[in-house]
Amino acid sequence: MSPPRSRNERQGFCYGGSQVTTPTDSQRGHLVELARYFLRLGFLGFGGPVALVGQMERELVDGKKWLTKEEMKESIAICQSLPGPLAIQVGIYVAWLRGGFWGAWIGGWCFILPNFAIVASLGALYVYLGDLQPVTAIFYGVSPAVIALILHSCYRLAKLGMEDWLQWAIATVCLAVTVILQAEVAMLFIGAGIVGIAYYGNLLKRTPATLPGIAIVPAAAVGPIAPVASGSTLSKLLLFFLKAGSLTFGSGLVIVPFLEQGLVQQYNWLDERQFLIAVAIGMISPGPVVITATFVGYLVAGFWGSVVSTIGIFLPSFLLVLIVAPLLARHRGNANVQGFVKGAYAAAIGTILGACILLGKIAIGDWLTLLIGVISLAILFRWKVSNPLLIAATAVVGLIAYPWLQPAWVMVH
Repeated sequence: MSPPRSRNERQGFCYGGSQVTTPTDSQRGHLVELARYFLRLGFLGFGGPVALVGQMERELVDGKKWLTKEEMKESIAICQSLPGPLAIQVGIYVAWLRGGFWGAWIGGWCFILPNFAIVASLGALYVYLGDLQPVTAIFYGVSPAVIALILHSCYRLAKLGMEDWLQWAIATVCLAVTVILQAEVAMLFIGAGIVGIAYYGNLLKRTPATLPGIAIVPAAAVGPIAPVASGSTLSKLLLFFLKAGSLTFGSGLVIVPFLEQGLVQQYNWLDERQFLIAVAIGMISPGPVVITATFVGYLVAGFWGSVVSTIGIFLPSFLLVLIVAPLLARHRGNANVQGFVKGAYAAAIGTILGACILLGKIAIGDWLTLLIGVISLAILFRWKVSNPLLIAATAVVGLIAYPWLQPAWVMVH
């Protein structure tokens, strides 16, 4: 099925860029409903993109009856084929279905706003308290748990979307290149997508492949002192995160290699340990995981850095959903489009694993951090533990153990 064009045309909203009009009184009621719902979701929604999408499906299909099951499945399938974070794009898309053009903008930014306020506040606290030993001790325990969370998410992604030998071969090559070059290489994703078109698409006249179920489809991917914003730094932050939001698929976890290369290696805005802290903040806060951009922006350029970074990472999602999604709904079944997605998906799996190896060298520096990482991974595979609970537990371990192990850990790093 395709998006309900007649509904949006009757409402006078934009369909593929056709028209935008002022909402009527009844439509304003829908907008208020959307604002309330997504503010709540942004404040209380934990667990990453799969959990957030599942929560939206339960509440909006089974609870509020805003969408049918078919509309929700179509929303997920379309959004997983677009660059950008899956959870926020599904939120924008279902808000568009419910409230048209203005519904998409209001619902989407209300989804982001609570998370922005929380993470910007955490950024300010870290900037002004980062020199304190308790802060260092917390992230001593948290960093290896972050590696475990990324590995577990990668396992879930592989289980959902890795279907045959070619995808595993692509993943293996991308893993090796990432580790050898110690960087994410954007051309890997383009090349993997072309291989996917050739193998799964019409070029070899194969049977058209199907997209994975509700898979997340990833692709090409400061010290604690008060930062000072400058026009040059703000523009660089904005352009970097616009690029990240436009060229990467999936969640904040699968965007890690791309962010690590730009933030740590290209611009030297963060060191490796600060980057892990930023990833951890994005994972323990509610809402979309790519809110990591807000924390990074605050560390680099203060409050206005957090604002422009947040706009940069999320703005492409709004534009893609409102402009590209209606077109993609018509051509999503094209075998070549599906082939590119499958190839890029496999490339991302390999690149994430490679990034875990590189970041693991920073996060794991002694026997206790190794033990924290192994136990965290075992817990994630054995029980359904929420990210904030796991992070909180490892933070407590860090607070207790770091004062005793500090000399040895500092020597390693």
